[in-house]
Amino acid sequence: MKPLVAIIMGSTSDLPVMEKAAKFFDEMEIPFEINALSAHRTPKEVESFAKNAREKGIKVIIAAAGMAAHLPGVIASMTTLPVIGVPIKSSLDGMDALLAIVQMPPGIPVATVGIDGSLNAAILALQILSTDNVELQNKLAAYKEDLKSKIVKANEELAAVKYKFKTN
Repeated sequence: MKPLVAIIMGSTSDLPVMEKAAKFFDEMEIPFEINALSAHRTPKEVESFAKNAREKGIKVIIAAAGMAAHLPGVIASMTTLPVIGVPIKSSLDGMDALLAIVQMPPGIPVATVGIDGSLNAAILALQILSTDNVELQNKLAAYKEDLKSKIVKANEELAAVKYKFKTN
């Protein structure tokens, strides 16, 4: 089974954040690979990964990084595959990583989600994958319907909560 998505982290310390994406892909039955590669410590490995990702069957890359956060942009500079950047909150409340990922030069786009937003990155990756795949479109629609159901149920539970001055 070939991976459709690659989750790349600058360090294994990013796994607690990126685990949400991995669990989502497992739930959706999307084959993925997950690796730690550093733009600064393992640049040759990053280059090899980026240049060979398409041949491995990868269609979307999710790259997470904190602090200087060069990894998503470096990968995007070496591939034509879509890259989704996940800024990791490691210093400066993650703003340094967010700005480093979102402020790419013209010609090197990186779609960027919120700080520690790996679940949204995974959902966006699935949306990209589903553009020409009805089965994936159906999985995505069911997932979003489940989100709606959870809110409806939460409101029903809130209606049962009693407070002296509550009006609904």
